[in-house]
Amino acid sequence: MVLCLAMVTTLSAQVKAPQPSPFTKVEQKVGLTDVTLEYSRPGVKGRTIFGDLVPLDKMWRTGANKNSIVSFSENVMVSGNEIKAGSYAIFAKPGKQAWEINFYSDTENWGTPGEWDASKVAATVSAKTMKLNNKVESFTIAIENLTDGGADLSIAWANTKVVVPFTVPTDKMVMASIEKTMAGPSSNDYYTAGRYYKDSGKDYNKALEMINKSIEMRGEEKFWMVRQKALALAKLGRTKEAIEAATKSMELAKVAGNDDYVRNNEKSIAEWSKMNK
Repeated sequence: MVLCLAMVTTLSAQVKAPQPSPFTKVEQKVGLTDVTLEYSRPGVKGRTIFGDLVPLDKMWRTGANKNSIVSFSENVMVSGNEIKAGSYAIFAKPGKQAWEINFYSDTENWGTPGEWDASKVAATVSAKTMKLNNKVESFTIAIENLTDGGADLSIAWANTKVVVPFTVPTDKMVMASIEKTMAGPSSNDYYTAGRYYKDSGKDYNKALEMINKSIEMRGEEKFWMVRQKALALAKLGRTKEAIEAATKSMELAKVAGNDDYVRNNEKSIAEWSKMNK
């Protein structure tokens, strides 16, 4: 038995050692937009990088291991191109004077795609190369030169660096926030507050007031809203009105095809009808 346990332990053990191109993840807020970088960092290790290890004028994974990925929480602009919110693989074609940078919507590649699909290219931009006096030993992608309205996506390795500026919709987001706040609570805010007052038993009159306000602001009755109104009326002992509201909710739920609400309202109507006799 001891021998068997020793063999199992030996077979399941794994040797741990540093990765030659360690993975890194960078999260950065640019204005109100979340930008995330995920990539592996190979080292120079005495090698000639561009023009040798990384061929010029050929598509490159822009790093090591799985393709490097950049994610944006909002739509951004890069060299006049709008890139929708989402995650993109960064593929580059290094040149002596400039790099071609591609933002590719398929992020599940180990290296470059086996077959390049132009329809998956969200944007292609050109970035001039810069010669660095100090060598960058570990491949680096960074978010630099932050402002409220944008930043630079920089790629640096060995003695070469390229920069891709991008802008974020901070002003648009701030103005939308101001307008929403100045306009006051929304229909959904009133509904959420009314439901809390009802569910917590805190104040059924207040719950009814807020749910009615929610319906008024929305301009139409929805089965789930009228259902909450019916429940608040029942808690206030106004069973006749509760039955009327539940009946309305049931009719709306039938039109919407929501069988759960139909059954719940039927059950409540039957229960309240007995109380109302």
